[in-house]
Parts: sequence; C-alpha cells; structure tokens
Amino acid sequence: MRCKIVFIAVIISFFLINCARNNNGDSAAARDYPAAEKAVEIMERMFVTQINEIYMNAEDYLGRTIKLEGIFIIEQLEDDTVFFVLRQTPDGCCGTRGFAGFEVKAAANQPEHFPANDSWVEAIGVLREYRMGLTKYLYLELSSLNILNRRGAEFVTR
Repeated sequence: MRCKIVFIAVIISFFLINCARNNNGDSAAARDYPAAEKAVEIMERMFVTQINEIYMNAEDYLGRTIKLEGIFIIEQLEDDTVFFVLRQTPDGCCGTRGFAGFEVKAAANQPEHFPANDSWVEAIGVLREYRMGLTKYLYLELSSLNILNRRGAEFVTR
C-alpha cells in the first residue's frame, strides 16, 4: 500500500511540475540558452535513444544546437532535393532497416555546398521545424557540415 501512495505522489508531482512549466509562457523556441547549454551532442552509443528523445520532446530542443555524425543522404523527390544525416536502425517490421537522424538545410545566408551521397559527416546546426500541411518536420539549420575520414557505426540499435 505504501508503494502505491509513493507512486501516486510521484505521478502527481510530475504532473504539477509539467503544468507549471507549460503555463509560464516560456516557449522553447523563444528561450535564450546559455552557450554552455546550447550544444546537444548525439553520441554513437545512444544515437537512436537521443534522436527519439528530441523528436518526442521537440519543444524542449527547438532553437538548440545539435551535433551528430552520420551518413549524408541525398533524396530526390518529385520537385525537390532533400538532404539528411542519418544512421541505419532496426525497423522492427519485416526485417527491413529504418533510419534515425535529421534532415539538414543550409542556413539562409549560406550557399549549399553539400558532399557526395553516402559521405560520412559531422553536422552541427540549430534545430528548427517547418510544416507541410498538418505535419511538422524537424531539420537542422547547419552551421557546419564536415566530411570525416573515419566512419562510425552505420547501423545503431539504441
């Protein structure tokens, strides 16, 4: 019985903290992060976990600098070319592979000089979002994109 009471108290505390945080008018996109807090480095060992955390809690990361390494992928759509920095992940369905990472775009004042498809890169950029219809998409507005000679793990599981 005591465990149930402690558990309920913890849940109520989290609920109240989130309500207070959400009601203070402090949106993540408008926050001014101190320089030491800005960079979120996506580590190879926890790549999928950290990427999922960012997608699930995007409001907490918008406007923050993200740093990651991965495979530079160029996708040609009907009327647009889209660039990504990704790693392969288990899909969980039918034995196929999925991907984790971000779409990347050059900053508005920078020319697009992107490396060849399948290059191993280090990308550093500010997390932004855009809408297409009713769907929100996250991307990194790049401050740097460097080709690396040494490739990391292309397939990650966590």
